[in-house]
Amino acid sequence: MSTETQQPPLEGLRVIDLSRLVAGNIVTHILADFGAEVIKVEKPGRGDDLRNWKVEGVSTFWKAYCRNKKSIALDFRQDRGMEILRQLIDSADVLVENFRPGTLEKMSLAPKDLQTRNPGLIVVRISGWGQTGIWKDRPGFGSLIEAMSGFASMNGFEDRPPVLPPLALADMIAGQSGATAVLMALRARDRDGKGQVIDLSLFEPMFATLGPQIANLRLSGKEPRRMGSLSELSVPRNIYETSDGRFVALSASTQAMAERVFRAIDRPELILDPRFKTNPDRAHNIYECDAIVAEFIHRYDRDAIIDLFTKADVTIGIVPSYEELDGHEYVESRGVVVEVPDTDQSSFPMHAVSPRLSRTPGQIQHIGPDLGKDGPDLLAELGFDAADILKMTQEGIIETSQGGTS
Repeated sequence: MSTETQQPPLEGLRVIDLSRLVAGNIVTHILADFGAEVIKVEKPGRGDDLRNWKVEGVSTFWKAYCRNKKSIALDFRQDRGMEILRQLIDSADVLVENFRPGTLEKMSLAPKDLQTRNPGLIVVRISGWGQTGIWKDRPGFGSLIEAMSGFASMNGFEDRPPVLPPLALADMIAGQSGATAVLMALRARDRDGKGQVIDLSLFEPMFATLGPQIANLRLSGKEPRRMGSLSELSVPRNIYETSDGRFVALSASTQAMAERVFRAIDRPELILDPRFKTNPDRAHNIYECDAIVAEFIHRYDRDAIIDLFTKADVTIGIVPSYEELDGHEYVESRGVVVEVPDTDQSSFPMHAVSPRLSRTPGQIQHIGPDLGKDGPDLLAELGFDAADILKMTQEGIIETSQGGTS
C-alpha cells in the first residue's frame, strides 16, 4: 500500500466504465491508479466477465486490474436503471465502453446526444476493428487481432504454425493506448471545454507496436521469418541454455555490444570476420553466429555465465520462473510486488503502480470491489433515499454487495 500523501494527478476526474474484460479495464485501471474516480457499471447477478478469470476460485485479474475502482450493479435495460445511468454519465468526465459499434446508439446513448447534455464528456469507444471500416460489425476478441495484426505470423518457428501470445496482449496494448488518449483529450478539453470521441480499435495499437513491417516488406520483398527468440535486427540474440539446465537471455542490439560479446566468448577475431562484421552480415549468417554463442554459454552454469558477461558489460539476464521471480532481490529492491489488504485472505499480492511519478505518484487504495459494493452510496449521492434504494433492489434494478469478489 502506498504511504504517499500528495494529491494524485487525476483526483476529481470521474470515469464511468461500461466495459467488460481486459482493454477497457486497463484504460480505467491506469486512470484509477492515478486518482480518478472510476465507477464500474456492472450487470446484476453476474458482473464484469473479468470476475470469471479465476485461479483456485479467486478472481485474481479482477482484484488486480479493478483495484481502486467502485462498483454499481445496475440493470439499465429497465427504464429506471437507464435513468440512473444517464445521471451518472451526466456527472462524468469520461465514459468508457466496449460494446459492438452502434450499440450505444441503439440504447439511445449516442455520444453526440450524451455530449449535448454534458459537453465536456470524453467517450472512449473500444472495439476489435474500430467504429468504421468494413469489419466494424465483426466480433473482435484479442486473439483475432493478435492473428490479423501480423504478430502470430512473426511468432514461433519456421517449421511450425504461427503462435499466439499466452496473454491478452492486444487488449493490454490497446488499454495503455486508450489511457494515453484520454489524457490527450483532457488536455484538449482544458483549452476549449469540449469533449470528444476516442475510436479505439484493438487492431491499430497492436499493429503499430509491431514496427514498420509493411515498409520492410515493400523494401525487401520478404516476410518476417518465424525464428523463435532470434531476431535479424539484433544478432546475436536468443535464450540460451546453461550447463545446469537453466536459461539466460542475451541481446546484442548495437554493434558495440556485439563486439563485447565476441570478446567475452574469447573470439575477438569474429569482430572482423566478414560473416559477422556488421549486423546485416550477422543476420545473413544468423544460425552460425547463434551456434557459436550457444556453445560457449553452455559450458557454464547460469550464475557463472551471468557473472562472466556482466563483468564484460554484456547485456544478459536470467530467465526466471515465476516461483523464482516471487521474492527475487530485484523485485524486492524496487517494490515491484505489493501486498494489498484483501477481503478473502489477509492480503493479495499485485504489481505496484507504474510508471512512478516523483511528485504526484499513483496510489493503491483497495483491491477490485465486490459486485455492487458502492451502489447505495452512489445512489444516495444522486438523491435517492434508503426507501428508494430498497425498492430498486427488490425490483432487480440494482444489486448490493453480498461480499466476495470471487
